[in-house]
Amino acid sequence: MDLPVDKILENGMHLELDYMHSHEQETVRTLLNLIIVEGKSYPQKQPLTELEFRAYWLNQAAFVVRHKVADNTAKPKEILGAFFLKPNFPGRCSHIGNAGFIVQREMRGLGLGRFMGEAMLEIAFELGYKAVMFNLVFANNIPSLRLWESLGFEIIGQIPAAVELNDRTFIDAVIMYRCLEEKGKGKNKI
Repeated sequence: MDLPVDKILENGMHLELDYMHSHEQETVRTLLNLIIVEGKSYPQKQPLTELEFRAYWLNQAAFVVRHKVADNTAKPKEILGAFFLKPNFPGRCSHIGNAGFIVQREMRGLGLGRFMGEAMLEIAFELGYKAVMFNLVFANNIPSLRLWESLGFEIIGQIPAAVELNDRTFIDAVIMYRCLEEKGKGKNKI
């Protein structure tokens, strides 16, 4: 996939998906930390320091989705979402990818997650991954579950009481998996 990639959402918003640049790291870390504090989709309990963010998010390929403004001003483009893609396991199992996604709260439900998910699958395939696996999708994160199932992911396991919510209650998490076969071959084509 040649980056950047442009997309216009149904609401007319023009987006650009690209590699994350070094000057965007702090913006992405801030967005991730807001989502961590929400406590609805990431396992961390505390916001990540710069060092922790680098170790967690920047150890392989990192991408952002920017709001592409038509007037081409010198003003920085707003980051609306981001994701990383990395091996889920080391060595002999590194052909199975893992990804993490974040979307600004006000952008949820508009198609940004689907755009990033579809792009991630294509990028993963091009990078030689044979599958993508999500280790910990919170069972109450219905929008994520629906999105990943619509993109061909299957639930392959359930972890009872895996997540402690902010109110000190526990919920299950699921493990999701999608095989990445060559385009046009098999039921799991991209």
